[in-house]
Amino acid sequence: MKVVILCGGLGTRLREETEFRPKSMVSIGNRPILWHIMKSYAQYGLTEFILALGYKGEIIKEYFYHYEIMNNDVTIELGRPEHLCLHDRHSEIGWKITLANTGERALKGARLKKVEKYISDETFMLTYGDGLANIDLNTLLSFHKSHGKIATVTGVNPAARFGELKISCNQVTAFFEKPKNSDKNLINGGFFVFNRKIFDYLTTDENCDLEHGPLEEIAQEGQLMVYKHTGFWACMDTVRDMEYLNKMWTEGKAAWKNW
Repeated sequence: MKVVILCGGLGTRLREETEFRPKSMVSIGNRPILWHIMKSYAQYGLTEFILALGYKGEIIKEYFYHYEIMNNDVTIELGRPEHLCLHDRHSEIGWKITLANTGERALKGARLKKVEKYISDETFMLTYGDGLANIDLNTLLSFHKSHGKIATVTGVNPAARFGELKISCNQVTAFFEKPKNSDKNLINGGFFVFNRKIFDYLTTDENCDLEHGPLEEIAQEGQLMVYKHTGFWACMDTVRDMEYLNKMWTEGKAAWKNW
């Protein structure tokens, strides 16, 4: 099963870091948050990734292009580049990563539509390149298969500054992107599961969003369900968030670490 990760946003609220690199490449410990997200999926056998690139996407390409050399011991014979020898050390064996340019300014719906050609399965997963959680992905997938709807969104309940979900019996009845007057309802935590029918609601127009428009529409049609996650979830949205996640990592309290 493919895992799409949206890595193209500008990350304006983390400008101190994102002026020089995409937000998904901001580090937790000595690894980008993107790597942490991918490791979490890989622990469930989900190792086929499609990275939807945008702002400074070349930095993500360079990271994975040089991954083997930078994360293995290397023996080099000068003057004979063909004698380069890598000594296996990292554990990311078998990861298949498609790095797709989806536009510098495209919104999330357009980015997803542009990687449709890389998704042949009926079902796939998608998440944002700045969110971490200790979600049981097998249980999430089983829940999605059980209801037969187009989409499942993971609902979480931190500070209410993200897309809010109105819910009735596990069915999302309305989807509001970052409402001004929020209550105690669950919010959009990413970690979606989609059927291919989601592509019928998207276009490659760079102004096609995912949350505002498509998800609102399928919610109104009764085709969006919520998987309620009561465990750890965090988003790297600001410098304070970055410092919080790094503190958890250095203290050995990274709740999302399942490897």
